[in-house]
Amino acid sequence: MPDRFLAQVAVMAVVTYLVRVIPLALCRGQLKSRWVRDFLFYVPYAVLGAMTFPAVFSSTGSPLSALCGVAVGVALSWMEKGLVTVALAACAAVFLAERLL
Repeated sequence: MPDRFLAQVAVMAVVTYLVRVIPLALCRGQLKSRWVRDFLFYVPYAVLGAMTFPAVFSSTGSPLSALCGVAVGVALSWMEKGLVTVALAACAAVFLAERLL
């Protein structure tokens, strides 16, 4: 069992390393294409959103309380409040919705 675990960790390390090294090896200079640069700039934000947003709705006791938290978070973000303020208010909204609904 420990041998299999170590082999799995080694494979994951190699794959992670290759994913990071291959683009560096293939693209030695500055990227000339504006489209490619813009695409690569927004990929981390899109991936983070795609990973986080579905988890928001499955992390609470009910979808309704999650919707309350999302609504508060979006509203405060729209009003350009800080990250800590938005996060704390969204958590408080979920907590209150869980207790009241």
